Amino acid sequence: MTSKLRPCPICKKPRDQWQAQDGAEADRYAPFCSSRCRDRDLSQWFGDGYSVPGRAALPEEIAAEVTRGTEE
Repeated sequence: MTSKLRPCPICKKPRDQWQAQDGAEADRYAPFCSSRCRDRDLSQWFGDGYSVPGRAALPEEIAAEVTRGTEE
């Protein structure tokens, strides 16, 4: 069974070159090609580079969710 790996979503390099060297290495950073690309993606989430559609939550809504979670 041969499966074509998708390219890294950050740098677009093919990931199959790492798969050929060591299968565990390719799985370690999946779906990225390296820890660098994995960290770049994470920093996009932290820095508002990515967002989930919808309005921002109000501070009162966040506080209500936090206190509701502790009551259960």
